[in-house]
Amino acid sequence: MPRFCANCGHALGEREVQGKIRPACSQCGAVVFEDPKLAVAVLIERDGGVLMGRRSPNSAAPGKWSFPAGFVDRGERVEDAAVREVREETGLTVRLDALLGLYSATGQTVVLVAYVGTALSGTLSPADDLTELAFFPLDAPPEPAFAHDPQILADWRAWREQQPPTTGGGMDG
Repeated sequence: MPRFCANCGHALGEREVQGKIRPACSQCGAVVFEDPKLAVAVLIERDGGVLMGRRSPNSAAPGKWSFPAGFVDRGERVEDAAVREVREETGLTVRLDALLGLYSATGQTVVLVAYVGTALSGTLSPADDLTELAFFPLDAPPEPAFAHDPQILADWRAWREQQPPTTGGGMDG
């Protein structure tokens, strides 16, 4: 939450704007509209399991499991952010195969864009916000890190059922 006005530098107060209490400058009247933060996640399958990482102690939901994910940087294409986050967190280079869905919740500041991807190359190695990586069977996922993770898995199951059979499950190893 900003404390000072980006326009004139005075301290922000609060006032009602468009039916909500929002940060606003008492000097110049500028209103701060707190936009949601955009994040990306990629579901990567191997041998019927989905890649998940254990969250590090200094990250959100420490010790719990979620998909390779992270925030989109200002000015970055959403698809490029998804590929970058997977590489940073897992060491893998991926191809994005499909947009799985958008996930948001009342009161939450993050909007998540989830993709289905295929690992093309790299060595699986946890980094960044993850301490461990593993592929989990769809019927035995670990304790989820975030409230939307079970819905993402359900949507992924439904997406998989609509796909034609394939001969491979992505990169070996």
